[in-house]
Amino acid sequence: MRLVPIPGVFRPHSDSLLLAAQLGREPRLPGATVLDLCTGSGLLAIEAARRGAREVTAIDVSRRAVLATRLNARLNGVSVRALRGDLFTPVAGRRFDLIISNPPYLPSEGAELPDRGAARAWEGGPDGRAFIDRICRQAQAHVTPGGVLLLLQSSLSADLATARELGSRGFEVTVAARHHGRLGARGRARARTLRDRGLLNGEDAEEIVILRARRAAR
Repeated sequence: MRLVPIPGVFRPHSDSLLLAAQLGREPRLPGATVLDLCTGSGLLAIEAARRGAREVTAIDVSRRAVLATRLNARLNGVSVRALRGDLFTPVAGRRFDLIISNPPYLPSEGAELPDRGAARAWEGGPDGRAFIDRICRQAQAHVTPGGVLLLLQSSLSADLATARELGSRGFEVTVAARHHGRLGARGRARARTLRDRGLLNGEDAEEIVILRARRAAR
């Protein structure tokens, strides 16, 4: 795959590569309708299209991300519908066989989320769950019966709470993948804040987790 990133913002990240690998293990992907939330450079949307998805929609709040996704889809010879908007808003009333998302999940130092600029790609609010909680609340209305949500997040933003929340909304939740490693540069820069909030233990490390939530067929 070839990608043209927006400098300094939407470069392919190892998190997205982990999620892209999981797409290759999804039995329902060929012929599926796919939604990529918080698409960034469009890597996941493009990977879904390359692996046989029938229709792929990618959403991001950033104009730059939408432009990057359109350019990258053309560069890779696949069809992706890239829309600008806030999470599910541009696809109100629609359902998809597979929803994938690598949302902003880094716990923020301040209470306010940025409304512009590069930081929108990673700032997840004080507990890192500003977007995760909204996805959990809204996903069921946008997944077809038997459909799947693949949601990537960090242990810093309470992955067990996400699993419980999705389970309470009728999803069967499993851990599709887990990677333990050192905090990224932004996490290390605010390690003291994370410790003060009880989000980080002794070592400067986190687990990146992909939760697979399947909606009941009926």
